[in-house]
Amino acid sequence: MGGKVYLVGAGVGNEAYLTVRGRQLLNTAEVLIYDALVDQTLFNLVPTDCLQIDVSKRGGKVSTPQAKINQLLITYCLKGKQVVRLKSGDPGIFGRAKVEISALQAANCDFELVPGISSALAAPLLAEICLTDKDLSRCFAVVSGHQPEQLNWLALAGIDTLVILMGGRSLRLIVENLIANGRSPAEPVAIIRHCGRPQQQIFWGTLTDIVETTAEISLSPAVIVIGKVVSSNQDFERVESVKLPLLNKTILVTRAASQSSKFTTLLQQQGATVVEMPALAITPPSSWEALDRAIAHLSQFQWLILTSANGVEYFLARLNSLGYDARALGGIKIAVVGRKTASVLQQKHLNPDFIPPDYVADSLVANFPEDLSGQKILFPRVETGGREILVEELTSQGAAVVEVAAYQSQCPQQIDPAAWQALQQQVDVVTFASSKTVKNFYQLLQQQLSSLDQVPSLLEHTCLASIGPQTSRTCQELLGRVDLEAEEYTLEGLTAAIANYKFF
Repeated sequence: MGGKVYLVGAGVGNEAYLTVRGRQLLNTAEVLIYDALVDQTLFNLVPTDCLQIDVSKRGGKVSTPQAKINQLLITYCLKGKQVVRLKSGDPGIFGRAKVEISALQAANCDFELVPGISSALAAPLLAEICLTDKDLSRCFAVVSGHQPEQLNWLALAGIDTLVILMGGRSLRLIVENLIANGRSPAEPVAIIRHCGRPQQQIFWGTLTDIVETTAEISLSPAVIVIGKVVSSNQDFERVESVKLPLLNKTILVTRAASQSSKFTTLLQQQGATVVEMPALAITPPSSWEALDRAIAHLSQFQWLILTSANGVEYFLARLNSLGYDARALGGIKIAVVGRKTASVLQQKHLNPDFIPPDYVADSLVANFPEDLSGQKILFPRVETGGREILVEELTSQGAAVVEVAAYQSQCPQQIDPAAWQALQQQVDVVTFASSKTVKNFYQLLQQQLSSLDQVPSLLEHTCLASIGPQTSRTCQELLGRVDLEAEEYTLEGLTAAIANYKFF
C-alpha cells in the first residue's frame, strides 16, 4: 500500500468529540504527527508501535518550524507510511492546513482531509451560548486574536457576535479596539477556557470588566465570545453545575493490552484524567487440544461456567472456528461470574442461566441453583495463574469439573512509557480490577526500580483502589496496603468508590 497523509481534526477535549473517521484513522496510524493542544487521551487510540512526533507550536515557546513539519509529512508518506497529521479542532480553521496541503501536492503525496469540531463552534455551545438568535444575532464572525493590529476593528465592531480564538494574550487590546470603534462597554463577554475538557472554566463579564475579572489568569487556550447572545443563556435557566468529583485527579488504569477500557470512560465522566497502563497480555493458550476435545463432547456436560469476558470471547471464538454455532450449546446450562461477563455473553446472543448475587467466584458455589452432586461441568479458563478455589469448592460438593485452557494471561514485556512517566510525576489513584493486574503491575515496577524497597515511596501519596476482596488481598501481599475496595465488585462500583474517596 502506498503512503498517505491524513489531515485530521481532533476536535475539542477527549475522544468523545472525535469523529468516527478520525478514530478509524488513529486506530491504524503508523506515524502520528500532532499539535500541542491535542488531548493526550487520544494517544491511547493509536497502535503501540505507531511513531509519535510532537510538532507543537505555542506562543512564547520554542516552536517546530512549519518547513520541518512539511518535510516530516512528505518523508514518511514517501516511505509508504499511513501518516495522521492530528490538529486540534478543525484543520481548516487557523490550522495552517493550506500550507501543508500545498507541500504535499508539490511532492505528489496522496492526502485526505478529515474535518473536526472547531472550538469556535463547540466552546460557545458548551457554555450554553447559541451563536445565532433570531432577535439578537443574525450573524457571527470567527477571528484570530493573535495579531489584533491586523484586524478591521471598525467592521468587527458592527457584527452581532464575535468569536475570537487565540486572543487571551491580547484581551485588553481587543476590548479597547471594540469600544473605540463604537461597541457598547456594557456588551456581554464570555471566555471559555479548556473547552470540552474536565477542567473547563467559564469567565463572565462585559467589555468594561472582563479584563479585570481575568487578571493574572492564564487564558490559553481559550475562546472569547462577545455579543448579546452571551447574556441570553440565562433563558436556559442554567444552574451552576456540580463540580465533578474527580476533577484534576489523575488515575492510572491497569488493563489488558488488547482491550479498550470502558472503565476509562466511566472515570472521565467523573472528571478524571486517565492514563491507561497495559498490565495484561491476553493471548491464545499454548495448545487448543483440551478445549477442542471438550467442545467435541459438549453433550456430556450439564453446565458451562464462564468467569471472565476473556473466557467468553475465546471459548466462543474457538467454538465457531471448529464449525459450531450457538446451537451446540442448546443442551447445556451456562453460569457466569460478573456483570461484564454476562454482558459479553449476551452480546453473543446467549443468555446465562445463572448469575450469582455477588460478582465473585465464591458466591457462585454458595448460591448454585442445583445440587452439584453428579453434575459434569466444563470450565474454560485462563491457562495459568487463576484461582483454584472455585474448582475445589465445586469438586467438594460432588461435581466433576473439566478445566480446559481457553486463553493465556501474561505480563507485558515492559511498562508503558506514558504510564511510567505518570507514576514518576505522581498519580492520585492506581486501579486494579483483578489480582493478575496487581501481580503484573508489581512485576513491571521490578523492571524499572533498582530495589523493591523503592515501591512504597513511589506509591506513598497514591490511592490503591481494588475491585474486590481477592484483588485487595493481592494488593496487601505485594504492595503492602489497599486504600479502597468497591462495595459492588464491578467497574461501576469501583468508579463510585473512587468518586467518594476522601483525597487529602
